[in-house]
Amino acid sequence: MPNPGSAMAMGAIQVVIPARDERETIGHVIGQLRRQGLDRIRVVDNGSRDGTATIARQLGAEVLREPRPGYGRACWLGCLDLAPDVDWLLFCDGDGGDPLEELPRFLELIDDHDLLLGDRTATAVGRASLTPLQRGGNRLATTLIGLGWGFRYRDMGPLRLVRREAFAAMALRDRGYGWTLEMQVRAIELALRIREVPISHRPRLAGASKISGRWGASLRAGWVILTTLGGLWMRRVLRRGQRR
Repeated sequence: MPNPGSAMAMGAIQVVIPARDERETIGHVIGQLRRQGLDRIRVVDNGSRDGTATIARQLGAEVLREPRPGYGRACWLGCLDLAPDVDWLLFCDGDGGDPLEELPRFLELIDDHDLLLGDRTATAVGRASLTPLQRGGNRLATTLIGLGWGFRYRDMGPLRLVRREAFAAMALRDRGYGWTLEMQVRAIELALRIREVPISHRPRLAGASKISGRWGASLRAGWVILTTLGGLWMRRVLRRGQRR
């Protein structure tokens, strides 16, 4: 059970879960969050056709509808109209892979950080959960960010906790799968206090991945990495030029 200090921190967290066709797993995810003392749970239904939204609503989650496809678009909708006392945003997937029972380790670090990221590559269980395509995408993204911005991340995973003020300062523009990339790049540019937290990520509990394991989708994801980081680099160059 969370201690009183943890309970207070949990009350200041808004959970955002972008979900599409996660009927078989969304109940598990909501249950895990509730067991950690998290009550502000938003499920953003990103065009599901399997009743994901109905299940989430029956379990007491706030359900928002974003029919236009786009991971970042769903995440963005979930961040609008926040209650005044929300201090943190927690992003997680609806497939049951994120080890939400490990969230107390994130809470131990929130006083000294602005962005906490689950690092799947730091544990044997987490590494085993990644497909070769996911590992390749990770290496590509983290290497390019290291070359372009001088900060080497280990992972680009979905489990992330960001301070509300820091999130607002990021002014994220991407509304697709480049959302997570842009968040991590903007965190570097804003000199935020970043920490990657080792987590024992698992493969999705049920259903099919929208990207990993599918060569066509994975190739498109690789293209997203290249074009997103290229665009962010050009924006950085232009900002530098304007300051001269």
